[in-house]
Amino acid sequence: MGSKNKLRRFKENETFKNVIQPTRDELVKSVFSLKGQWGNEVFKNDNPIVLELGCGKGEYSVAMARKYPNKNFIGIDIKGARFWRGAKTAIEESIPNVAFLRTQIELIDYAFAEHEVDEIWITFPDPQIKYKRTKHRMTNEEFLKRYKQVLKPDGVVNLKTDSEFMHGYTLGLLHGAGHEVLYANHNVYKQEGSPEEVTSIQTYYESQYLEQNKAITYIRFKIK
Repeated sequence: MGSKNKLRRFKENETFKNVIQPTRDELVKSVFSLKGQWGNEVFKNDNPIVLELGCGKGEYSVAMARKYPNKNFIGIDIKGARFWRGAKTAIEESIPNVAFLRTQIELIDYAFAEHEVDEIWITFPDPQIKYKRTKHRMTNEEFLKRYKQVLKPDGVVNLKTDSEFMHGYTLGLLHGAGHEVLYANHNVYKQEGSPEEVTSIQTYYESQYLEQNKAITYIRFKIK
């Protein structure tokens, strides 16, 4: 993407009511104004709040918002030029129950109050295979602690990935730490009984992976 195109998207994001872009200082050094107020201030209802972490272009968040109008969806990514597409689509189609937050995932507990979130989706994260990149894996213990803080006591996390490494790493960590694995599947499109919400919505890259006959794995779990 050219720099001019990026700048245009950044500027357009600033005009979108469904895009929230706090600075790091706003989150870390003071109480963020929307913390604990997402339902009241952004969505004007008390419906369940669902986060998609590392939402990329935002197409998964938008598709879930279309499919589940009685839930509120927030796509989170640090790259605003990417989720510009999802935000623009939501505005063009008048989809009121999806918003986008531009921030780093490790600041999630600064952006949301304790027990404010009902569900988290992690869709096709970078598996960070090298050992020295472990701290960046989105299902490592440090990230799980942050997720637990913002999730309701019965809240769940969904991991959808084409990486067998990420799938295996996460399963091993969950079992080892005594978290509750509700469902795990090594190939959701080949095995019967896969949850409908997992197979009915696909990201752009996911459809490409399927064309290459790559297995898509899925884990649904609760953090203890």
